[in-house]
Amino acid sequence: MGQMTAQRVATVGVAENGNSAVLVTVAVDRQLLDRRRVDLTHGLPTHPYHHEGAWAVGRYINSPWARPISLAEAVALIQRVHEAAARGARESLEALAAAVPVPIASIAIRACPALPPTIEERIADNRAQVVADSVMYRQALAAGAEARGWSVYWYDRERVFGDAAATLGGEDVDALLISMGRAIGPPWQATHKLAAAAALAAAREPAA
Repeated sequence: MGQMTAQRVATVGVAENGNSAVLVTVAVDRQLLDRRRVDLTHGLPTHPYHHEGAWAVGRYINSPWARPISLAEAVALIQRVHEAAARGARESLEALAAAVPVPIASIAIRACPALPPTIEERIADNRAQVVADSVMYRQALAAGAEARGWSVYWYDRERVFGDAAATLGGEDVDALLISMGRAIGPPWQATHKLAAAAALAAAREPAA
């Protein structure tokens, strides 16, 4: 990493939403290099912990979209989604790395709450099963990034804009994000700004 920081490198900021994520890649000199949306899974349920897992233990069974499923079936499905998410993350990050003109050194992902260690325990825990799907996708991206040698910066959603300002020496982050959006053009929505702020916050070297 020491050799990398001596040259122009980039950081990826992530704003996830279910099985999809907005990735915004920013160079250490604040240039926005890439903006894209990726889907980590295809053709599989996107929230298997919160839906199929919950139905398997009797939660939300009166919902109009609920269907009968055993615990064993729910666990097997969730394992498939985990595998698909891991594969999708690897492929998405590989495609991004190939498209960006400078080396990527790090990725910024929203911090994950601690969860029980097994799928069965996460399903059984009402709080855990609500957030386990989102954690699964964030962890898939983190693992894919680490496999590429990128460092992972875990950001706090409530603090990330302040952290970005601190990294930039107190500069007006909102103005910088607006400028980025104008440069790249639409869409430039709240998720893009969040991902860009996360990338800025994670930058190891403030721009000169």
